[in-house]
Amino acid sequence: MSSHALLSPSSSSRWTMCPPSARLCADIEDKASVFAAEGTEAHTLCEFKVNKALGLESGNPTLTLQYYSEEMESCAEEYATFVLETLQKEKDAGKDPLILTEQRLDISTFVPECSGTGDCVIIADKSLHIIDFKYGKGVSVSAEQNTQMMLYALGALEMFGPLYEVDEVSMTVFQPRLANISTFTLTTEELTTWAVSYLKPRAELAFKGEGEFCSGPHCKFCKVKATCRKRAEENLELARYEFTEPALLSDEEIADILTKADELASWVSDIKGYGLSVLSRGGTLKGFKLVEGRSVRQYTDEESVAKTVSEAGFDPYAHKVLGITAMTELLGRSRFNEILGSFIYKPKGKPTLVPESDKRPAITINDFDDMEEK
Repeated sequence: MSSHALLSPSSSSRWTMCPPSARLCADIEDKASVFAAEGTEAHTLCEFKVNKALGLESGNPTLTLQYYSEEMESCAEEYATFVLETLQKEKDAGKDPLILTEQRLDISTFVPECSGTGDCVIIADKSLHIIDFKYGKGVSVSAEQNTQMMLYALGALEMFGPLYEVDEVSMTVFQPRLANISTFTLTTEELTTWAVSYLKPRAELAFKGEGEFCSGPHCKFCKVKATCRKRAEENLELARYEFTEPALLSDEEIADILTKADELASWVSDIKGYGLSVLSRGGTLKGFKLVEGRSVRQYTDEESVAKTVSEAGFDPYAHKVLGITAMTELLGRSRFNEILGSFIYKPKGKPTLVPESDKRPAITINDFDDMEEK
């Protein structure tokens, strides 16, 4: 099967919500990024660390990794430790678990022509563990109702179900750069019911290019997010606030707008990015042109500048303690915690407006006053 399957586990959050988007995106080439390449290398290092801990022969890849760093080393070590701890818990329970890394999983029973690679699969009597390593630090990934993880679990059950009587499936996202370990647990019956009643019908629609378009957070990684008509229609609904009488919006209208504000801002940003790409390729957009943006003055040669200023009797350097992220990269995560842990604190964050569905507890007016005083 092609490595670029129409319905992949990694894009399942999109095509399960918006089935016809799968065919629309099928012929659009994936754009390579530094972050994706860095993540791939981090996965390679993680696999090596786990195999080494298990006593399996595996070549050390560090010399071949372009983005290798102390931070990547530390994250891979943390991941391997977590995997081994999960494995040991099954052994302590008197079981004889099977562990597999970078395991190819066939999911075609529920999703046409679909397969995926599970970072770590641990299966034993009564229990299945799917552990997925995420190296990204831009967005915290939750395991709860995570369709990618659920597809991996289905593939593992298809492969090993006949050998083990599994009652419970535990799916964990391990994201060390954000200190995020998220676990979601389902019974095998719950997972299978979801697969049969929801996943399979949606996958069949997506494979045929049928079903209804649906706009939402899943649009973020869609290849046609800028030009999708459905997304435009839903965002343009805000145009119904024509600001006639009464002159001021009510709190109820403000709340209604706020529910759409983030998605609207994201859509507008995507539209601007698409327009820029059209003009950059030599295309035209009526009423728009490319101009040179503002720039910042730069030194032509920093070493010569420093030398010249020093000779003039001045200190050309700004002496400042490295930020926490840079200091962590300098010392390595474990060494940083060892020698600087007692000097780190996390102040309260500024009040942020979020939907009621957000899991963070609401702050009180007194909490807000305390923050303002600081």
